[in-house]
Amino acid sequence: MEWVNPYHLQVASFLLINVILGVSIYVTLSTGQLSLGNAGFMCIGAYTTALLATRYGLPIPAGIVLGSLLAGAAGVLVGIPSLRLSGVYLAIATLGFGEVIRAVAINWESLTGGAVGVAAIPQMGRVLLARARDIGFSPGSVGLRPNQFISLSVFLILLVLTALVVAFFLRLARSRVGRAYTAIKLDERAAEAAGIPVTYYKVLAFSQGAMVSGLAGALYAHSTSFVSPSDFTYHRAVEILVFAVFGGSGHLLGPVFGATFLTLVPEALRAISHYRYILYGVLLVLTMIFRPQGVIDPPLLRLFRRARPGAAA
Repeated sequence: MEWVNPYHLQVASFLLINVILGVSIYVTLSTGQLSLGNAGFMCIGAYTTALLATRYGLPIPAGIVLGSLLAGAAGVLVGIPSLRLSGVYLAIATLGFGEVIRAVAINWESLTGGAVGVAAIPQMGRVLLARARDIGFSPGSVGLRPNQFISLSVFLILLVLTALVVAFFLRLARSRVGRAYTAIKLDERAAEAAGIPVTYYKVLAFSQGAMVSGLAGALYAHSTSFVSPSDFTYHRAVEILVFAVFGGSGHLLGPVFGATFLTLVPEALRAISHYRYILYGVLLVLTMIFRPQGVIDPPLLRLFRRARPGAAA
């Protein structure tokens, strides 16, 4: 199976992690909260599972779950005092939180390894290959080399998890919780007057977004086998925000599209990949001029639905 290219599969795996990060910022934006702390929550998830796996030998699935839950708990702790903030003030506060987490990762050398980071993290594909060999399965029996099997298994695991995350929040958007999120985003005071517990739902959205960011961080750690504080700088937080701004924050598919497009473009244009942030800036300016709501928005999706063959007039 020469068409199974490990490099392309690795790019696709990073794309799926970025899609999960795009979902994480959409959840907080769906209640009108602009959070730039996703990189910090991602860092919590990554370091939690990395340390549990390397120091205590915890299985990968348990580490991923615990990393996500710890990030979600941190989201609650940050979300409650942030209720009095909104707009740019909330963005600055959460960005500061992300930088604090990164500073802790740099300076707590006895735990995190400092600026060097954590290496030799169990990689999902290699662990799966070892388990497969233990039961007598060989990648060569299906025409795959070991590195192809490793890359393909990581991609498939991430694909399944990403599909589950996107499906969950698409369903959530049509539920009572999703309608409450929308009401709070449109008019917080009117939502409160209608009997919606605004505080509860805002903290819930914040913790959900943090948990999804932690999940992305944990998956990133077990995909790359290495994490360091440089992976979670404010550039990462801005990049996650760009997914939503460019793709559109009015619907979940907006950040999904933004993450997909902005991950593939630098790879498709490798010759100018060092200028990807300039490209991001140009795309943002053009988006703000021609599509301030983002590329994907609910009216556009309704137009596509009506244009489908067999759709009702």
